[in-house]
This record gives sequence, C-alpha cells and structure tokens, in this order.
Amino acid sequence: MPDRVHIFDTTLRDGEQSPGCSMTTPEKLKMGRMLVDMGVDILEAGFPIASDGDYEAVKAVAKEFPEVRVAALARTVPKDIERALRALEGAKRSRLHCFIATSEIHLKYKLHKTQQEVLESAVAGVKQAREFVEDVEFSAEDATRTEIGYLCEISKAAVEAGATTINIPDTVGFMVPDEYAEMIGRVVEAVGDRAIVSVHTHDDLGLAVPNAMAALKAGARQIECTINGIGERAGNCSLEECVMIMSVRKDRVPFRTNVRAELLYPASQLLSSLITFGPQPNKAIVGRNAFAHEAGIHQDGYLKNPLCYEIMKPEQVGVPASNLVLGKHSGRHALHQRIVDLGYEDVSRDQLDRAYEAFTTLADGRKGLTNGDIAALLDELGFAKKGAGVLA
Repeated sequence: MPDRVHIFDTTLRDGEQSPGCSMTTPEKLKMGRMLVDMGVDILEAGFPIASDGDYEAVKAVAKEFPEVRVAALARTVPKDIERALRALEGAKRSRLHCFIATSEIHLKYKLHKTQQEVLESAVAGVKQAREFVEDVEFSAEDATRTEIGYLCEISKAAVEAGATTINIPDTVGFMVPDEYAEMIGRVVEAVGDRAIVSVHTHDDLGLAVPNAMAALKAGARQIECTINGIGERAGNCSLEECVMIMSVRKDRVPFRTNVRAELLYPASQLLSSLITFGPQPNKAIVGRNAFAHEAGIHQDGYLKNPLCYEIMKPEQVGVPASNLVLGKHSGRHALHQRIVDLGYEDVSRDQLDRAYEAFTTLADGRKGLTNGDIAALLDELGFAKKGAGVLA
C-alpha cells in the first residue's frame, strides 16, 4: 500500500553498539520478543563479523522469531557476507543488510578507494548475498555527504544487482529536513518501483525524526529506528516518536505502520532495565515527564479536560496514567484533587486556602513533594481521613 511504512528496528544492532547499551544474547532475545510482539517489520539482530557474541546472538534471534524478518549487517566484503549468511541460516525469513561508504571523505581517508572501486564492491556484495537470500538491503554509508549523481548511480547499480531495499543513511546526522527530502526524492526517482527506499537518520543536530518524516513525504517507505532513540553518538531516530507522529498527525503525515502503540512505553521500560540508562525525563512519548504536569495553570486545565494539555492519551502508548506533580508551581485545583485522592475528607474553600498556603511554603524549598510529604502536612494541619471524624 502506498501509505504503508515499514519499521526496521535496529535497537539490537546500531542501538546496542553505542556506549552503555551492550546486551547479552539472553537480553537480546528478551528485547527481541517485545519488539516482535509490538509489530516491527524487520528486526536487525546484529553485526555477525564484529564478534563471536554478536554472531551467536544473531543466530539465536533468527531461530527464536520465525514470525518476523530478521536482518544481519555485513560490509560488502565476502567474509562479512558469508558470516552473516551463516548466522541467518535458522531464520524463516531473513534479510542480508550490506553496506559500503560512498562519501568522498570516507573514500579518501577510510577506504582508500575510487568511486568505481566502491561501486564494484557494492554490486559484488549484493550479488553474493542474492545467491542465498531473496531479500537484500544495500546501504550507502555516509550517503548524505555523497555527491548526488554518484549516489543515484550506485543505488541503481545495487538494485540491478538484486537489492530489494536501498537505504540512504544520514550516518553523521548532517541533514536538515528539506535537503534530505530532496535527496531522497532523487533516489526514489532513480530506482523507481524496483526497490523500497529506506532512511536511517542520526540525531547529531536533533533532527533525526524530522528528517525521517520529511523523507516519507519524498517517497521513502522504510524507517530504521530504535527504542528510546539509542544509538551511536547522539542516537538514532526514535521509533516511538515516528510511530506516534504518524498516529496523532494523520492529517499532515498520512502514513501507517503495523506497530502496536500501546507497547511503546513497556518496550522503553524493558530496554532501560537491560542497558545502563533510560530516556531523559523530558523524552517525548516515553519520558517520565511526558504525561506529567506541575504548573498550576496546566493542572487546572488538565483536571477540567485532559485534552487541554495532552495531545494523546497515556494509555495509547502504554503509560499507566498521567501524573500531576505537586510542587511550587502547582495550583489549588491540583492540591484539592490530591487531598481527595489521598482519602481525606473534602474541604471548604477556607480550609483549602490554609492547606495551600502551608503547601507552597513547604514546596518552595523542595524539588517536588511526594504523597507522603503532602499527607504529613495535612495531618499536621489536622485534616481528617474519610470516616475518621470531623475536620479540625
């Protein structure tokens, strides 16, 4: 379908190879199960040539999840491709994902090859992979710093050699949305309907998700992304952000995925438990503060109608509930609601004013008040629990 976007999850590969994100094979299987249940289309399990551990992990993931397409990464080098193919042997549906750098800076300083030599390596790698698997993805590493004519040429050559997906990665997070969309449009035009064009964006300038969204409008139909946006340097394109943009803003981003959005937050929580860090508190969709409100004006509006300050319901992404954080910016409405929620007798306006004055005095010296802090304050003021007598 023209509006269908394939989600290529690389949490277990690109995400895992970033500092603090390494996972054992059992941990990859645990995370993989969550991703498969969530509905990702392609699960990139690792880079088999990188280590014996990565090789074994790809083998285990390929065998464990027959219901999903499992991908393994390889350079367009015969030994890489051979090892990746061996790791994928147990997969019911497999994808060989091969790559070579194409930008002038990489050719000159890293590969010491000419454009023609790189093109020949790309074609040879794709052909080698196609001898054993039908689904081959070719990535032009550092595509966004590659001369566009050459990028289109190598993309067409890879398709003619048998590639079914062409990935145009913004390897160093260099692009801005309109520029990236223009580049993707050129590649889409070059390969036509012979292959899906994929995007793999990094967040070095904070534009990974906007770049991916711009690419969709230019004809890309696969996004390579990770849970919590983990990945090299500043991270990868955030899976949860992409999915919810397409869900909440169908009017402007009219595409769909097969991802079960209600598993986004559980997936984020699981990943956080497996690696050394979680998302920052203000992370979109899955951060601790994504559905939290402290400002009094916001709390008042939220209590009257959550839609005043929330563009999606927390349960849509698997968050148990919104959270009203009581601190020095909170208002009377939120405090009154918390008094009721904590099981105290309802209060008069004068009693609420007295409680609010004491509350703000206490909150001025704190980063936020827990339910225990508020209960202790109410007890000190002589407020009674329901069924425990009359208010003092």
